[in-house]
Amino acid sequence: MNHLATADYIVFLVYFIIVVGYGYWIYRRKRSSQMSTTDFFLAEGSLTWWAIGASLIASNISAEHFIGMAGSGFAMGLAISSYEWFAAAVLIIVAVFFIPIYLRNHIYTMPQFLAQRYSDTVSTILAVFWLVVYVLVNLASILYLGAIAIESLAGISFTACTIGLAVFAIFITLGGMKVIGYTDVIQVVVLIFGGLVITYLALQLVAKDTGDTAIGITSVWNGLLSLRQKADGHFHMFFAKGHPYYDVLPGMALVTGGMWLNNLYYWGCNQYIVQRALGADLKTARSGILFAAFLKLMIPLIVVIPGIAAFVLYQSGPFRAAMTDASGVVKPDQAYPVLMNLLPVGMKGLAFAALTAAVVASLASKCNSISTIFTLDLYKKYVDKNASDKKLVNVGRWAVIVSFAIAIGIAPMLRSLDQVYQYIQEYTNFITPGIFAIFLLGFFWKRATNRAAMTVALLTLPLSLLLKFWPEVMDMVGVQADSIPFLHRTTWVFCIDILLMVLVSLTDPASHVPQKGIIVDRSLFRVTPSFVIGSVSIFGILAVLYTVFW
Repeated sequence: MNHLATADYIVFLVYFIIVVGYGYWIYRRKRSSQMSTTDFFLAEGSLTWWAIGASLIASNISAEHFIGMAGSGFAMGLAISSYEWFAAAVLIIVAVFFIPIYLRNHIYTMPQFLAQRYSDTVSTILAVFWLVVYVLVNLASILYLGAIAIESLAGISFTACTIGLAVFAIFITLGGMKVIGYTDVIQVVVLIFGGLVITYLALQLVAKDTGDTAIGITSVWNGLLSLRQKADGHFHMFFAKGHPYYDVLPGMALVTGGMWLNNLYYWGCNQYIVQRALGADLKTARSGILFAAFLKLMIPLIVVIPGIAAFVLYQSGPFRAAMTDASGVVKPDQAYPVLMNLLPVGMKGLAFAALTAAVVASLASKCNSISTIFTLDLYKKYVDKNASDKKLVNVGRWAVIVSFAIAIGIAPMLRSLDQVYQYIQEYTNFITPGIFAIFLLGFFWKRATNRAAMTVALLTLPLSLLLKFWPEVMDMVGVQADSIPFLHRTTWVFCIDILLMVLVSLTDPASHVPQKGIIVDRSLFRVTPSFVIGSVSIFGILAVLYTVFW
């Protein structure tokens, strides 16, 4: 049975005390009784650029990356890094075009934007969609992945792991966005440093498996060269039709379609991401987002490369038993836990802390956004319009506790899945294209009407389900059809949604009168020379990466 030594528990305890102690100190600086809704949900004016950047990464990177993306690295290779590298490019677009509009119009939640631009009905429909996805997909999957990793690493029962992670995250979340934002800085340092330790170990193991006797950085470099030689098929970003993983990452969709839409929605219209920047001024928000984009470039190094290393070690024999279940089926999501169990005493505690940091930071961020949407966009609007700030903060805290209780109940049901990262991507994409279409035209086309937004809000899920089960639908009429990769489905549904919004708006008498107020001014999109330099650097790095590994 796997277990942690005393030294590992000491390392983890030090991490726990630092995070909780620092969070409590920040919380005490503004007592709960003095906390307004903007303090609790947005930490208005309190987060620096580096705290915003760190919090963006901490809210995004979780067990779904350390476990799920490493598992996808084992199965399909570097191509899964497209989610990270495209994110770096998309963050620049969001910083230039999206954030200025939110800040100029004093937007605090994504449903608030929809209510202000379209109507309360559109806002409420999508608020409910978001809450369902955040709780049933995001919270549950992060708890599940974190729990199986800790179970494998420390031998603690799955149920105890889910409850422990939830309780830890609740402590952080109940302190509000300011506590989350600043403790995220510590979490990011721990998760990146701990992740690099795993990468270092994995590459050393690959080098040693090939008979290399070098030590230190030399062995790491040799291990990286061996990876490229032994798993060349895992170092290509483009999958042509017919490739086993074409349905997951279908060829040109990475460049021209679904991957852009997926990332633009996630980073630009997603409450638990955008919320990090909504309490800052424009310059601070943009600097934080640029910092997050640079951090995004290195994430594949700490999650995908270890997955590929585990694949090579599985192929050569050392990991063969550890990567298969009792029936002999290969379990890609076991790649990262297997590597963590090979760490020496003390370092395993650091890896444990890094994994916990990733899980807890992401859980806290998502649950803060769940409570924000529930409290401000549902409870205050429909239950108690005159609720005081103190009451709203308390309602938000109860929403956190209830959400975790639901997620704990659902997490065990995910054990039957092979690659949970793909589960997260595919099922959140059922509503992604419609929401992004509504936001995009809401930003930049004044004639987009409430009726058009309602049409798309109601039809996006049925359209996504229709294309998901397209072969079965066509089979009912006697026609054979191939399945449609989910990124292609995203593109098709988005295009249909845009067309529907345009047609409904143009035939809607309401389009001939001024639509509800979102102020968009070209001056909002001006950027500083330093931001331009940083952005060009990121796009240059991406061009090199895709040229080398295409």
